[in-house]
Amino acid sequence: MTRLDRRGVIAFYDVQTTDACPLDRAALLARFHAQEPDGPMLDGAAAFAAMWRAIPLLRPLGLAARWPPLLNLMERAYVAFLRVRPVLQTWMRRREETTRRG
Repeated sequence: MTRLDRRGVIAFYDVQTTDACPLDRAALLARFHAQEPDGPMLDGAAAFAAMWRAIPLLRPLGLAARWPPLLNLMERAYVAFLRVRPVLQTWMRRREETTRRG
């Protein structure tokens, strides 16, 4: 996403190395969070939609996600992804280790 943010309008924070975020670290690590200027803190699919609205290439998708049925579908997909995320992370770590030994 940082490569798509050519205008540099998104501030990314590594919650594992900074105490600058106002929310609990465990909550931040459990789900994706974002905040639009002067808006509330969002999480899950709504947070992705907010980030997409800031990136010109993805803005149409972010705007479409303001339609509640689409946002609901995206949120259900995100929750499903969160269930398999630990398996994907383990698989990627093993793949990286194999590549390094390679």
